[in-house]
Amino acid sequence: MSVILTGNDLTLKDLSRIVYNREGIKLHPNSIKKIVKCRNYVDKIIEENRVVYGLTTGFGKFANIRIPKENIEELQRNLILSHATGVGPNLSIEETRAVMLLRINVLVKGHSGIRLSTLQTLIEMLNKGIHPCIPEKGSVGASGDLAPLSHLALVLLGEGKAEYEGNIISGSEALKLAGIEPVILKAKEGLALNNGTQVMTGVGALNLLRAERLCQIADVVASMSIDALMGTGSAFDALIHDLRPHNGQKNSAKNLNSLLKESDLNRSHKYCSNVQDAYSLRCTPQVNGAVRDALKYIRNTIEIEMNSATDNPLIFPDEDKVISGGNFHGEPVAFAMDTMAFTISELANISDRRTEQLLNPALNNDLHPFLAPRPGLDSGFMIAQVTSAALVSENKILSHPSSVDSIPTSANQEDHVSMGAIGAMKARTILDNVNIVFAIELMAACQALDCREIKSSPAIEAVKSEIRKTVKHLEQDRIMTDDINNLTKIIDSDIIPEIVNQFIDLR
Repeated sequence: MSVILTGNDLTLKDLSRIVYNREGIKLHPNSIKKIVKCRNYVDKIIEENRVVYGLTTGFGKFANIRIPKENIEELQRNLILSHATGVGPNLSIEETRAVMLLRINVLVKGHSGIRLSTLQTLIEMLNKGIHPCIPEKGSVGASGDLAPLSHLALVLLGEGKAEYEGNIISGSEALKLAGIEPVILKAKEGLALNNGTQVMTGVGALNLLRAERLCQIADVVASMSIDALMGTGSAFDALIHDLRPHNGQKNSAKNLNSLLKESDLNRSHKYCSNVQDAYSLRCTPQVNGAVRDALKYIRNTIEIEMNSATDNPLIFPDEDKVISGGNFHGEPVAFAMDTMAFTISELANISDRRTEQLLNPALNNDLHPFLAPRPGLDSGFMIAQVTSAALVSENKILSHPSSVDSIPTSANQEDHVSMGAIGAMKARTILDNVNIVFAIELMAACQALDCREIKSSPAIEAVKSEIRKTVKHLEQDRIMTDDINNLTKIIDSDIIPEIVNQFIDLR
């Protein structure tokens, strides 16, 4: 199976298949015609010796310097070499595949002026699993993600480094092993490769897929803590949420209601004196739902950006125009990533408070303090919650928006920038932290449920049984780091939603 690219209708589902399942891509016939037509127009401009930014001039502050025709190939190569200044850890293979795919999808639109042969080489790299080593730091988000995208382009030229079949090797060796010839760039092709928002958007798209799954898992984890604490399910009655009909809130409440409905444990205290619980229990739909609704805005932004032309200048053969604009400015994605950062952080905030409810003897009087098997001799989950608190605090610091910052670059030519790539990396770290906070709550909730004589709902019991394959009941104090890390991997997968969907329709 191959995904057909038109440049206009790539979906997050398509992206997931290509990134994670290694499905191939190929060009739509109509897109090939557009690419060839646009390139012919570029060749005409060069032949007529017109003055056009990035084609026959320098870049940035050097836009007023005319480049002779005989130096144009050197100009494009120098652009990639000089802009490959990224530092720090490399993007993951999955993130790199997402970036490559989105860069290709921009070029497929037929407004970038790249040669068909150059684009097909880049497609072949992705299909054969050549993954350029792209350092994650160095982009200010305008003109797009110049430094990291230049590292992507290096391998196309037979330069830089790449991951191929599990090994980090030189770009030239990777191409040779895969049977691909390196490219000699022609006019406009350097700019077509390194100018745009594909790093922030690629990382942002994968962040979004993780965040959407976390929202589902958040309701499952919360339901386990609520039942373990013998909380009331009345706060999840549809009558309440229909009077405040935010879709996210309503769906979260439906999840919680469905998860608790068949619980014998929940039914066992239906007529107790408890009429309302702490906010971290009964306000879960309001918090989780607000995050869900924020992610809808982020999804809309990412899906638009995935199918947008964001390089500069953009070429319009039918109108006989080459227009220098600012589509490379990453502000839309920067805002989306900053929104993701502070909203996803709230999932961890409320999760940590539920963990506190499970552990604190002042907040519940029928569970062992800190869920310690032998209180005093054992500390139980006391310091696991400290780790949770540390990550929640780190998230608060990371939630400061990147997009409110800007610093002039390129001799004040690029005097306002988005910091979108920084926002995407920060959001990714927050997602990692939320996974761990959920893992700690889930461990505590399972321990507390084990202490109850009455069973929870079939869905919750099935999730607990799955967790127990990886994390055993705490019989006495032990090192918890491996338990937490192993459980984090389960949370960062589809395992929990797939289990729950066997019993209820998880929204």
